[in-house]
Amino acid sequence: MTFWISVVVATPAHSGVGGPLTYRSELPLAPGQLVRVPLGRREVLGVVWELLPDSGGLTPVQAKAVLGTLEGLAPLGATWRKLVAFTAGYYQRSLGEVALAALPPQLRELSTVQLARRLKRPSADTSTAESLCELVALSPEQTVALAQLEVDPRPALLFGSTGSGKTEVYLRAAARVLADDPEAQVLVMVPEINLTPQLQARFEERFVHLGRERVVALHSGLTPAQRLKSWLAAHAGVARLVLGTRMAVLASMPNLRLIVVDEEHDPSYKQQEGARYSARDLAVYRARLEGLENSSPANSPKSCRVLLGSATPSLESWHATLVGRYQRLTMHERIGSVDQAAGSLPTVRLVDMNHQPKHCTLAPPLLAAIAQRIARGEQSLIFLNRRGYAPVLACHDCGWKSECPHCSAYRVFHKIDRTLRCHHCGFTERVPRACPSCGNVDIAPVGRGTERLEEHLAELLQGITRPDGSPLVIARIDADTTRLKGALESQLASVHAGEVDVLVGTQMIAKGHDFRHITLVAAVNPDGALFSSDFRAPERLFGLLMQAAGRAGRNAEKGAQSEMWVQTFHPEHPLFGALKKHDYPAFAAQELADREAAGMSPFGFSALVRAEARSQDLAQGFLNAAAAAAQAQALPGHDMVTPYPAVPMTIQRVANVERAQMLVESSSRVALQRFLAAWQPVMAATRQQDEFKPLIRWAMDVDPLAI
Repeated sequence: MTFWISVVVATPAHSGVGGPLTYRSELPLAPGQLVRVPLGRREVLGVVWELLPDSGGLTPVQAKAVLGTLEGLAPLGATWRKLVAFTAGYYQRSLGEVALAALPPQLRELSTVQLARRLKRPSADTSTAESLCELVALSPEQTVALAQLEVDPRPALLFGSTGSGKTEVYLRAAARVLADDPEAQVLVMVPEINLTPQLQARFEERFVHLGRERVVALHSGLTPAQRLKSWLAAHAGVARLVLGTRMAVLASMPNLRLIVVDEEHDPSYKQQEGARYSARDLAVYRARLEGLENSSPANSPKSCRVLLGSATPSLESWHATLVGRYQRLTMHERIGSVDQAAGSLPTVRLVDMNHQPKHCTLAPPLLAAIAQRIARGEQSLIFLNRRGYAPVLACHDCGWKSECPHCSAYRVFHKIDRTLRCHHCGFTERVPRACPSCGNVDIAPVGRGTERLEEHLAELLQGITRPDGSPLVIARIDADTTRLKGALESQLASVHAGEVDVLVGTQMIAKGHDFRHITLVAAVNPDGALFSSDFRAPERLFGLLMQAAGRAGRNAEKGAQSEMWVQTFHPEHPLFGALKKHDYPAFAAQELADREAAGMSPFGFSALVRAEARSQDLAQGFLNAAAAAAQAQALPGHDMVTPYPAVPMTIQRVANVERAQMLVESSSRVALQRFLAAWQPVMAATRQQDEFKPLIRWAMDVDPLAI
């Protein structure tokens, strides 16, 4: 007997084969089952999507047969398939691309025999050893937050100041869910890989009684084998608690009952390649989907809750609490303060650089404050979101600059290895001995990166010693110093051990880390985002500065008042006024008012369509031609959608590829989605025109983070 099934496989974007393909099978197969099928001349992994009543007109000769199944693996659930289908539809990608990208890469390579060996390996330790972690007493605000979370079924936004104990709320909420249902699973997401190990250690310590393999990590930093092991444990329901980055939101977890999204405002939750989904938004959708699938009341043990946490929520989530779609749980006070100074948020000091010595990098008052902290045995953190020694190397005789020959950007000077390195395409060369244009040997760095700032600090603080008379230690943590495996953990351990007096770094150290001995944080050059063309730039800057400020004064045993210093040429800017008061609601109110007036998110909806070609004219021409075709054909929703003319991207050339983009806006999410879905085949047809065949690629980015 022949059975007809539809199978989704990974197909190239815009190949015209975005949906399921029809195959025949001699055996009945369940939806969600993983199979191996022929695709062209290759054998690929596929997911059975549904059983078909007939062949749809195909003969047994025309329809290829399923080659085999991955036996021993339970089918992917209906909720998971609905989540994948929604993700593909909303973010305008092919179903197979999203479905197969959500599976661990090694699964695609394993044969049935190899998979059987993996599944036969010792299962998780199910011992019931008692937790060695002594529970801390909850603060009144934590107690109230947990009580409200239990009775209100809406998505919850935990608006908690840095150091207010949000992680303890996550731990207690997870413990309650796991205790109520012996099969329940919890997903905890963090924005950065480097934050996962420390959070995993806390969860493993708290839930050691579940068994040592019941808490697993899922992120791209794992080896293929580790990632497969974690995924299999989550899919089988063995892993009760999964910690991961954005990819984890699409993991198969059949008994998911709680999703926690820590630092929910972080832009890292938005995928920037392939299917450009927002993991935070999908977490909210998945929680609702899980509840609907279980057909249970929203506050029953079988429902799935979502808890978003941040000291500086995204304006979309904040607005959702204002209109009542989300509940807001508020925690203002820091945890564990022995005295008022130790538990309070840092005092924000604005340094008007207009009144400081010309061309100075660090204002004299800030330097004096750092010296005082060193003399008291305290630590300082200097934040500059630009790695390298200097952003540009220049000749002041002829005007030559270290431009990248392959990108419309400058190569950054890295003094430590004497290279000029492009941070966009990776092109690297040794620093020339003289100007390549005029031969002048006096070429000099322009601007400062973390490498140069570290060197400059050593010069400015020369002669200052620690309380015991030993020389001070300055360390730098950025993408350049943490490339080697284990380097970040080693450097962070030195900071935690008090071996470092001044820490210089980029945004990777400004968020999430629990530095117990830092009492002063300084932002050296934050003004660039104040007047950016990107409407989200002020939101990102405010969040970053608030997160950086939160690194100071977290040790309740310290009696000194912590400080956040901000060097700026615009101290009267409203953003800094709200920062001084740690007043996120005031900042959000102003930003939301501006966005509403401009019809921007969350009051309007947008998508970016990007095109890449060997010439800028070709990239822009394709986008403009596709938009004209859409208007000519009066696509669904076109009357409520505004496509703007194509323009070059901010960095318009990368690796000798020209890049252009077109902004599409609408006041209706539904109208925008209808238009984009109908526009896809029009764009594919436009691409086939002779003049646009040289186009390299194009893609849609729904709900873009940066414009």
